[in-house]
Amino acid sequence: MEESKHTPSVDKDLDEETLFIVSQTFKALSDPTRIRILYLLSQKEYSVNEIAEKLSLGQSAVSHQLRFLKNLRLVKYRRAGTTLYYSHDDKHVMNILKQTIDHARHH
Repeated sequence: MEESKHTPSVDKDLDEETLFIVSQTFKALSDPTRIRILYLLSQKEYSVNEIAEKLSLGQSAVSHQLRFLKNLRLVKYRRAGTTLYYSHDDKHVMNILKQTIDHARHH
């Protein structure tokens, strides 16, 4: 069977940096706490305290997860006085998350 000329070679198209970013993104989405935080932030922005309260989590646990997500540029924040308000920062990843949730709910 002859390979189509239009089918890109996986090895050639996926450089190390791309592979790393993809794997880190799926790592972020593999943790239930991070999924809950991202899902919450898909609805509106929240402060660390609000996230902790809504998800019944400790403030330090939420801060730790937000730091992880921010390093991957999946969340961003804005400062209002002494409070940081977090929101999602990657529509593509949020779409993947929502599609996966829909898939799981209709499975």
